[in-house]
Amino acid sequence: MPMKPLPSSSSRVPVKFKIPTADNLVPIRLDIEIDGQRYRDAFTWNPSDPDSEVVVFAKRTVKDLKLPPAFITQIAQSIQSQLADFRSYEGQDMFAGEKIVPIKLDMRVNHTLVRDQFLWDLNNFESDPEEFARTFCRDMDIQDPEVGPAIAFAIREQLYEIAIQNVTSARESRISKKGRRGFEYVPASKAGGISLDLVKYFGQKNSVVRKRKDWDAFEPIVDILSSEEVDALEVREKKNTR
Repeated sequence: MPMKPLPSSSSRVPVKFKIPTADNLVPIRLDIEIDGQRYRDAFTWNPSDPDSEVVVFAKRTVKDLKLPPAFITQIAQSIQSQLADFRSYEGQDMFAGEKIVPIKLDMRVNHTLVRDQFLWDLNNFESDPEEFARTFCRDMDIQDPEVGPAIAFAIREQLYEIAIQNVTSARESRISKKGRRGFEYVPASKAGGISLDLVKYFGQKNSVVRKRKDWDAFEPIVDILSSEEVDALEVREKKNTR
C-alpha cells in the first residue's frame, strides 16, 4: 500500500488532528495508589470504542489483579480523563508535511534495558509502531515478550505529544505569524545535509529514518540486568518518586 502523502511543510497547509500512525490509538498511562496499594500500567485505547467499555475494563482489571474495589472508580476516571483530552484535539487543525522528528527510547522492562534514538517520518500516516517493535526485538534477540509492547507504546506516546504540539503550532500561527513554533522540525531534505544521508529500513510501515553519520553514536543498546541490578534500580526509582 503506498504511503499517503500530506501537504509539504513548505506550504504549511494544516490538516485535521491525527496521530501519524495507521491506527489512531490513544496512549493511556495509569499510576494509582490507594491505601498503600499501587497500580501502574500503560496501554493503548481505541477512542472509537463505547465509553461503557472503560468501566468494564476497570472492573475486569480490579478482579484479575485482586485490587480493592475502590480502584474501579479511579481507573475508570483516569482513562476517561485521558480520552477526553484526546477528543478535545479531534477536528482541530495541525501542521503536517514532510517532517522527521527524533524518537528516543530509554526504558527498563523487567530485566531488559533498552536505549536507542532514531528519526520518525511524520508524513507517513500508515506507520506501525508495533511492527517496528517486533522487528527491533527480533533483530536485537530480545526474549522478554513484554519489551515489544513497551517500545511500541513509548513511540506512540511521543508521536501523540508531537501531534499535540502540531495543533498548538497551527493555533499560534492563526493568532500571529510571529508566534513561537510548537516543535522544531527538520525537513527530510535537509536532515544530515542531503537526502542520501538518510536510510529507511524495517519497511514502509515503520517510517524509521537513521542518519548514516549517527549510526555509531546512536546504535541501539540492549542490556540484560541481573536481579541485583534490578533491585538496586527499583530502590532508586522508589526514592525518586517520593
